[in-house]
Amino acid sequence: MSGSVARLNAIAAINTTETNPGVTDLSKPIDEVFGSNTFSLSVMQKCLPKAIYKSIIHTIESGSKLDPSVADTVATAMKNWAMERGATHYAHVFYPLTGLSAEKHDSFLAPDGKGGITAEFTGKTLIQGEPDASSFPSGGIRATFEARGYTAWDVSSPAYILENENGTTLCIPTAFVSWTGEALDKKTPLLRSMQALNVQAQRILKLFGTEDPGFITSTAGPEQEYFLIDTNFYFSRPDLFSGGRTVFGAPSPKGHEFDDHYFGAIPEKVLAFMHDAERQLYKLGVPIKTRHNEVAPGQYEIAPVFESANIATDHNQLVMYILKTVARKYGMTCLMAEKPFAGINGSGKHVNFSLGGAKVGNLLDPGDTPHSNAQFLVFCAAVIRAVSKFAPLLRAVMATAGNDHRLGANEAPPAIISIFLGDQLTDIFEQIKKGGAKKSKTQSDLVIGADIIPPLPMDAGDRNRTSPFAFTGNRFEFRAVGSDQSIAGPLVAMNTILCDSLDYIATELEKVGNSNETKFNAAEQKVLKKIITEHESVIFNGDGYSDEWHEEAARRGLPNLRTTVDALPALTHKDTVAIFKKHKVLSKVELESRLEIYYEQYVLKINVEANVAIELAQTLILPAAFRYQGELARTATQLKTLAISYDTESLEKLTSLIQDLEKKLTNLRKIKEHEAGSIKKEAAYACDKITPAISDLRTTVDELENIVADDLWPLPTYQEMLFIK
Repeated sequence: MSGSVARLNAIAAINTTETNPGVTDLSKPIDEVFGSNTFSLSVMQKCLPKAIYKSIIHTIESGSKLDPSVADTVATAMKNWAMERGATHYAHVFYPLTGLSAEKHDSFLAPDGKGGITAEFTGKTLIQGEPDASSFPSGGIRATFEARGYTAWDVSSPAYILENENGTTLCIPTAFVSWTGEALDKKTPLLRSMQALNVQAQRILKLFGTEDPGFITSTAGPEQEYFLIDTNFYFSRPDLFSGGRTVFGAPSPKGHEFDDHYFGAIPEKVLAFMHDAERQLYKLGVPIKTRHNEVAPGQYEIAPVFESANIATDHNQLVMYILKTVARKYGMTCLMAEKPFAGINGSGKHVNFSLGGAKVGNLLDPGDTPHSNAQFLVFCAAVIRAVSKFAPLLRAVMATAGNDHRLGANEAPPAIISIFLGDQLTDIFEQIKKGGAKKSKTQSDLVIGADIIPPLPMDAGDRNRTSPFAFTGNRFEFRAVGSDQSIAGPLVAMNTILCDSLDYIATELEKVGNSNETKFNAAEQKVLKKIITEHESVIFNGDGYSDEWHEEAARRGLPNLRTTVDALPALTHKDTVAIFKKHKVLSKVELESRLEIYYEQYVLKINVEANVAIELAQTLILPAAFRYQGELARTATQLKTLAISYDTESLEKLTSLIQDLEKKLTNLRKIKEHEAGSIKKEAAYACDKITPAISDLRTTVDELENIVADDLWPLPTYQEMLFIK
């Protein structure tokens, strides 16, 4: 392959990299490995007194307050367990509004006053830490000089050992709040929303005759998509390591148009990486279930089974961390950006959502005859009402600069929030609307036509990959969330809006009570009919990518919030503020602070992209274009001297593009220097002015890539990054 010296050197380095560094220990069976680095319930049962263990279990299973008196005993056991595994430090791990994990490490060791050391870890230290809160985003809740913040132990999420080649650290999942009590993190509102959801779900279950359903929790199973590229290419692309995505890049001659990468055989080097990463995640108790090639070349997916929403959120943060760290051992870089490469499939995080409990099972499981499963229909109708009423909020909680590039393209759903129910449930709710559901479309067998293959049970409804919120058998799949996001924000929103709907339904049904079955059934049918009549416009089972759907959605009055700037104001809409306040999930001040932070993150992201685009265009692209222009000019002069005719079309085209590039580069510089005022105006300006200017500059650079001699082009190409491993 031709190419510049730097690109050729990168490719040569790739060819000499070991496929498998041989670091994965496969000597232990997986059932012995799983959870071996977690301070799990089984570990606690072995090392804690029975009364202390029962107290912890009661807190976790009932969602009740933790008895502070147990902390010292737990802390001692946790310290001993960690130090037996080589830990010298502990870290309170929390999830600030940067969207990333944060941690503060402290040593177990302290002077003993006799010239030696002793290990200390008290219950007070376990329960509460004090990181500096002034350097984390607070959206104006805390001034810079007001530094105090607290981490608080989350007993429901197991502590774990994080291994490093030179040691291990005990990591303790915590919430993070300000000195004045406001949430500065992702975990605190998630825990609040789960508590609120339990209260409302209990009301519904009590009406259906379940007196002791146990703690009801939302559950999640996020499918994590990501790209892998060779690290040699990654560090040759300043736009990737500075901004996470390529601001320039002409399409590869081959993309994913053949659909040959999707579910294809996993490349040997990538499979070795997956084995290693999964092994590390198994140690941490993350129940990884699935791995496969995704649609785009160089794109892959990893997915766990369902867990409590809080633990699923913590585990997803660990998944992203482990994927990134293990990839480096194999000479690759893991990209989590939603759209690192233009023109091909972007990466999402499909958040599969349900709710239930150990005693009642999955409350969104329709059973074999969903038309007669009244309890299921109530919970399903609550979701329909919630998504219909608060569609702008759902769009807001997955709004980022990166996701704006992805939504509506390839596998990503559009920015229009709608629900796919499938044929069976749509038919049932249509029956309810007309007076009452009498039957369900039954499951049939799919006959393949080859006798050697047995008939396959055929689901009563198809799946829809273009829907942002799709029912998929016994759960809803929120497909619009971006791959780089924490799933906490979407889960907080889903829990809270579902609280609102369950509260509404429970209030209606409690008016008649359940002492008279006939009256209760009539009241239930009435509320279901009212919900489907008022909110059926949000149900759409067709092609979400089609122009016809966009037109139809507009006629239905469904919001189409295309950009982050359009979507974010829903966070502080009066209806949002009202339900978050009512269910004690986030105060108005906390919501306003999040709006401020997300505007700021959007502006910072766009400014970084503008900076890197200017730098690359000025210092790499223009010099390469000038050098090629010089080569063409010299060739033209020499041929003219020899009286040989020469078509100057290539030189003229190149010269025109160089002039165009210089003009657009100057324009981007001028646009970027503007100050719009408030952060909201800055965000609107970045969306309306800076982003289009970057895109405009890109069109010229990408056209130059297809003209400038390959041995002069300075950046690794899409073809190289996507296909060479």
